Amino acid sequence: MQNNKLLAHLETFLTPRRIALFDKVIAQRTNHFTVATQDVYQLHNTSAVIRSCEVFGIQNIHVIEERKPKRIDREIAMGAQKWVDVNRYATSKECIKELKAKGYQIVATTPYGESTELKDFIIEKPAAIFFGTEKDGLSKEILDQADSRIQIPMFGFTESLNISVSAAIILQHLTSELKSSEISWELSEDEKETLKYEWLKKCIKNSDSIISQYNSENP
Repeated sequence: MQNNKLLAHLETFLTPRRIALFDKVIAQRTNHFTVATQDVYQLHNTSAVIRSCEVFGIQNIHVIEERKPKRIDREIAMGAQKWVDVNRYATSKECIKELKAKGYQIVATTPYGESTELKDFIIEKPAAIFFGTEKDGLSKEILDQADSRIQIPMFGFTESLNISVSAAIILQHLTSELKSSEISWELSEDEKETLKYEWLKKCIKNSDSIISQYNSENP
């Protein structure tokens, strides 16, 4: 838990309106659902998924970069990477292991095989939603280790959607269902304070120096 007095001190560097906005947004953040992408080469797609996570209140996104490390396209993410936590992995195995250790079920998105339609997906258990490329989809490794699979029902000749479109559709549905349920989906008080502390540091110029001075004056 962050030092409440330090948080209060940092808040004095922002307007009351800005602080109220922080509190409003943090109240809608969740870790009940998280998102993972696997080797999405197109930077604009990864960035668009990050943006969708931010818009729909998903605090953590997990980026698997097995074949080619990449950077986040700041222009297309439109600053969203500043407000969500981007976790990077060199392998799918590493990502799945960490998410399962945190209690997440692994959910693969795929239009093929025996997949549950999005509207029928049971949301009670925390879930990590995995997305692959439009061309190749998710790897066999992830599909084999998935606890379940979901699909967006489609009725045309096209068999798949762009990953950024799929992510937006799925996240909008799942978060709407979640927030109308009785599930305790909000961040814990400790998580809220930690997140607010990180956001304050990012928004205040010379925040490290300010924090250092405060700590020296308040041992």
